[in-house]
Amino acid sequence: MSLLVCLFAAGCSDAPSRIHPPSIDAGSAGAGAIEKYDKNNDGRVAGEELQAAPTLRAAIDQIDANKDGAVTADEVADRIREWQESLVGKMAAMCQVKYNGQPLPGAKVVFDPEPWLGDEIKAASGTTDEYGMAMVSVPKDPDDPDDAPGVAPGFYLVRITSDQFNIPAKYNTETTLGCEMAQDAQAMQTGIEFNLVP
Repeated sequence: MSLLVCLFAAGCSDAPSRIHPPSIDAGSAGAGAIEKYDKNNDGRVAGEELQAAPTLRAAIDQIDANKDGAVTADEVADRIREWQESLVGKMAAMCQVKYNGQPLPGAKVVFDPEPWLGDEIKAASGTTDEYGMAMVSVPKDPDDPDDAPGVAPGFYLVRITSDQFNIPAKYNTETTLGCEMAQDAQAMQTGIEFNLVP
């Protein structure tokens, strides 16, 4: 399943010039990520800690610069700086949701930014169609002609709910799903797909 992506970069001639990468204090965000997920206080998120860190786990290939299987505050901060240097402000992204192997229609998909990224990044959402496909986006601000729908670069907890199926808490209120949005993120290569099981 390929991911349909449109990138809105500052200075791009056919995109709104005002859409800039989110202003994130990379150092503070890196420290916040470790504070949240580093349970043994060794300054690294690894092993079982990493398994319990959905966003970091989803982006491990991009974050883990020295390939030691762990994430540090500096590595998270460096990754955020890469987003900022890319000049990409928003991405329009499509994902597919399957439940017990079948496309899940009518499900609400929410990309909830990690709180340690700060207040500028907003949650994005979408509803799946009959094929389980959803365009995930922050709504366009109708009062801002330069705004565009899309998803800002970031680390997102993914929450999926449905009125038709009893989706387990591990996919919503106690989610184990994560996604990194960035132009070179793994999801951009493989597509964003969530396979849920009862």
